[in-house]
Amino acid sequence: MIVLFLILFVSLAGVAVALFLPGYGDLILIAAPSAIAALFLWIRAAVRGRKSAENWVLIDGSNVMYWKDNTPKIETLREVIAYLRGLKHTPAVVFDANAGYLLAGKYQHDYAMANHLGLTEECVMVVPKGTVADTFLLTAARDFNAPIVTDDRYRDWKDDFPEIAQPGRLIRGGYRNGVLWFEEIDQSAPA
Repeated sequence: MIVLFLILFVSLAGVAVALFLPGYGDLILIAAPSAIAALFLWIRAAVRGRKSAENWVLIDGSNVMYWKDNTPKIETLREVIAYLRGLKHTPAVVFDANAGYLLAGKYQHDYAMANHLGLTEECVMVVPKGTVADTFLLTAARDFNAPIVTDDRYRDWKDDFPEIAQPGRLIRGGYRNGVLWFEEIDQSAPA
């Protein structure tokens, strides 16, 4: 966002030079559109920056889909998403590449999985084949300062992602007697 502000500042300086210094009038042909574009992008980044401050919760989709009866089910994920939304959280799901095969019998990309879950495509990621989803999930959790709903403890990743040892970063859950439960979850609504 700082870079966009700098581009905006330089572009506005170019507009001022073009308007007030003789012989630099043609500079306005570059500086004015640059200033408008930079202003638009800066405002958009500011709005998105606010959105990233929402109460994000990441879901380890490839883990959570097994919570009910140890069988991969899309309904399990839908119920977890609905519960998190009820607590005013913004859920996002990360899947291994094979999740579509397990849930639908064929490969499913981000858009298809998002449709099954009732989420926007930007809230679902199916990692590329041959890629470990854990690194994507843990990196996103770090970037958004978000907890992860999972039963995985990510022991292999504790050195690279020490923050997962902090209380509340990994939220365990499952089903007991057919009822969804969570070990610990922040139930406060965002301000």
